[in-house]
This record gives sequence, C-alpha cells and structure tokens, in this order.
Amino acid sequence: MIAYIEPYFLDNESDAASILNVTGKSSDGVSESLNIQGEIFCGGAAADIAGKDFGGMNCVKPLAVVRPVGAEDIAGAVRAALSSDKLTVAARGNGHSINGQSMAEGGLVVDMRSTAENHFEVGFLAGDGGSGTAFVDVSGGALWETLLKRCVSEYGLAPRSWTDYLGLTVGGTLSNAGVSGQAFRYGPQTSNVTELDVVTGNGDVVTCSEMENSELFFSVLGGLGQFGIITRARVLLQPAPDMVRWIRIVYAEFDEFTRDAEWLVSQKDESSFDYVEGFVFVNGDDPVNGWPTVPLHPDQDFDPTRLPQSSGSVLYCLELALHYRDSDSNSSVDKRVERLIGRLRFDEGLRFEVDLPYVDFLLRVKRSEEIAKVNGTWETPHPWLNLFVSKRDIGDFEQKVFKELVKNGVGGPMLVYPLLRSRWDDRTSVVLPEGEIFYIVALLRFVPPGAKASSVDKLVAQNQEIVQWCVKNGIDFKLYLPHYKSREEWIRHFGNRWSRFVDRKAMFDPMAILSPGQKVFNRAL
Repeated sequence: MIAYIEPYFLDNESDAASILNVTGKSSDGVSESLNIQGEIFCGGAAADIAGKDFGGMNCVKPLAVVRPVGAEDIAGAVRAALSSDKLTVAARGNGHSINGQSMAEGGLVVDMRSTAENHFEVGFLAGDGGSGTAFVDVSGGALWETLLKRCVSEYGLAPRSWTDYLGLTVGGTLSNAGVSGQAFRYGPQTSNVTELDVVTGNGDVVTCSEMENSELFFSVLGGLGQFGIITRARVLLQPAPDMVRWIRIVYAEFDEFTRDAEWLVSQKDESSFDYVEGFVFVNGDDPVNGWPTVPLHPDQDFDPTRLPQSSGSVLYCLELALHYRDSDSNSSVDKRVERLIGRLRFDEGLRFEVDLPYVDFLLRVKRSEEIAKVNGTWETPHPWLNLFVSKRDIGDFEQKVFKELVKNGVGGPMLVYPLLRSRWDDRTSVVLPEGEIFYIVALLRFVPPGAKASSVDKLVAQNQEIVQWCVKNGIDFKLYLPHYKSREEWIRHFGNRWSRFVDRKAMFDPMAILSPGQKVFNRAL
C-alpha cells in the first residue's frame, strides 16, 4: 500500500520535497520510498507532535513523524532511513522522556500510540496439568494504564510489576526497566515479559524470547531503544486483588529507615508487604516539600510534636501496601499488617493509612497528574534525576545530597527505596551497582509556572553536580533513564559491559539508525 500523505499535514511542498531529497527519491517516489500504510506528518505538524518531551528542556525539529498501522510500517520507516545518507529513527511512546531520548532531530519519529490497539489477547503459558501462568500479548504502544483497566475488568488479572506513573507505553518502559514498589518481589517490568516482537535497526520484524532469538530479546530489554522497537510484548499476569491497605510511616533517622526497608524487601513473599517504597521530605510545613505531603487522607494531620528533638532538616517515610480480597475480614487484614508493622522502628504516632480499591491505588499518581495540569506544573520543565545507588554508598549519598544539596526539597517527590539485584536478569542491557541490595533515588523536580530559564539551568546544574560528586567520590551508582553527552561517560556507565553493548549494536543496528536522542552512537554513513 502507498503511504498516506494528505496535504493538510504538510506546512508546504518543500517539507515533502525535503524527505525526498534525503531518501534519494523523486517526488513520484514518496510512497515507494517509505512504503507504509499509516500517516506522515512533516514540518510544523511534526514539531508539534514530537519536537519536545515531558522534560521540556529540549526542543528539536524532526523531519517527519510516522504514525504506523503496524510493525511493517515501522520496518518501512527504518528501511527508508537505511536507504538514506543520514536519516535516523526514534520510537516515541507517550513522550515522557526527560532529556530528549525519544527525539530525532532531522530524522523520523515513529509515534507508537497509533498501534496501541493492535494487540490484546490473554492466554496461559503451558504448565503441569495443561494450565500455567497467565499472560497478555499487548502492543508496545499501549499504555500501562489501559492495560491495567482491561486486564482487571475483563479477566480479574493484572501484571505483576509496575511503574508509579502508568501513563507510559509498554515498549517505552521495557526499553529502560520499569520500576516501582513491587520490583523487590517480582523484579522490574523487564523481568516479567517472556516474548517480544521487535523491529530491528536492520529493518527486520523478529519474534524473540529467552529460547528464540535470545540475544535480541535480552538486548532490547533495557536497551534504551538502541537495538529495536518493541511492537508486541507478552507480559506475565497474576490474579488481581480487590483492595489495598496503603500505609505511610515516618522516621527521623535514615539508618532506621534503611534498616527497616531492607528487612522488608529481604523477606520471603508471604512475609512482607506487597509494595515497599520510600521517600524523603522536608522537616517543615512547606505544602509541596514538607509535612503536608505525607498524610493519605484529608482527615489525617501530621503532628510534628511527635518527632524526636534530634530530628534534622529532612525526614524519611516508608510507603507500604498490602493486597487483600473483599472476602477477607477486617480483623485478618489488621493482623497481617500489625505482624509486619510491629517489627518496624518508626516514630510513634506518625503512621497514616487508608484502604482503597487496587486499581485506584495503582492509579494514585494519576490524581497528582490532574492537579499538576490544573496548576500548570505539568507543562513546565522537569529536570529529573534518577539513579541507582549501592547499599554500600547510600549513607554517604544521603549525607551529601539529601541533607545538604536538596535539604529544602525539589518541588516534587524525592524517592529512595531498596531493590534486590537477584530479581533482575543480568542478560538484559540494564547495568546496576554491585551488591544484592541497591537503592533507587529519584529527584522528581517540578518547576513552578513562569520560572525563568536561568532557574531551570540551575536545577540542571545541580543534577550534574550530584553526578560529578558521585564520580569524584567513588560512589557505586548508575543513572536510571541515563543521559550522557560523551562517549567516555557512556563507557563509564556500562563499565565492563560496554563491549557487549557495542557488539549488540553492531548486530542489530549496525548503521546506528535507532534512538539517536540517547546520544550513545553516531549515525553511520
């Protein structure tokens, strides 16, 4: 079928001509050049769709945006780039990257949202007695939020591992890792898929799994989009609970906070909560950074007189959740909670909890998104910083970063909680700190509307200061959702796995067509 290019989508005829010049085709050969069924947007329309991302700190103009019908359209876009001298291709999900990772300056951006409904089928892996673990085949362009609602409402099932914010695409999070409070038990989302359909940088459409085309399978998982574009994923499911007991408990001392958090994530499955996260907040009444951010219900109040006199400039909160069924009695749920809570050493009187439906709990960040859109902070820049820090160094990191550099808050959440390395598969492209226990740290900055560009620059500079401090002081860390500008920094990031990453690139994207916004490799001529 020919490409669908309607004049309304083009700013002017030169936009279309520019595509033809790059692809080396005459004006009559546009359909042959791209060979897709979907829509193509050029010029200003392309920039409006894919010229910026959630980070709001980069603005680039793609040559064109392709809205594919399916995998063959995506492969067609890649092949068109391969036939050119300089075109690149970036897959864009919901545009939630921070540093331009889903952009392609002067290249083709594939808008994966147009494929969101292409796949949705629930099945069961083969097992003893003819039944096994449930799974869902879902499009790489589908949102996790949509997947959650359909799986629960239609089948009473749900994926096992999540991200905190669910307005992200399946392919997007699997290209990084996908981490939330369930990862200590089930691992990241990359540990909960068994099969993928991928369009490689060679323009091939390939089905891969642990047993079939396994090198591609593990390359793409956590591969930052460098090896292929995920068009379908087989995601593991489990029975969905009905309700969640959501709890927050407060600590004045970081050592006690980490001791309890590490104990919880190290317990066997039935001996801990179903979700364990944590965050840092300012010891003060700031409505954005301080005490008011902790209570879970409007009727709950934070009583600072409950804090010990030794409390410092920042405090720590463990966030916990226990799943249960409607048929479970309140007393049985209370007993399960108290058995676990009784082992923890939080500050007495600073415990907050609420019961809510499972889907509402998983969509809890959706409410924050709605508020941010109303007050304007959703559209402002977001100079976020996400890191993995080893257990060995998390204490030093806390002293320097939380108690010094960001002691007044970041205008948004400051997450910190432990994960278990044994729940991750070393065959994927993700790199982690050493040791079984490491921490994710996320400084999720929200900039007030009307803030000057210079103030955003200062926040970016502070992020760089944190990273450079880690490097200078030998902190065992890795950037999560990494973004570097030099080859030397990427080599340091991957360490002894850099050569494996390069070999995989040579195998699956030898012309370095894919994911140029990551700035790992330069397009080959």
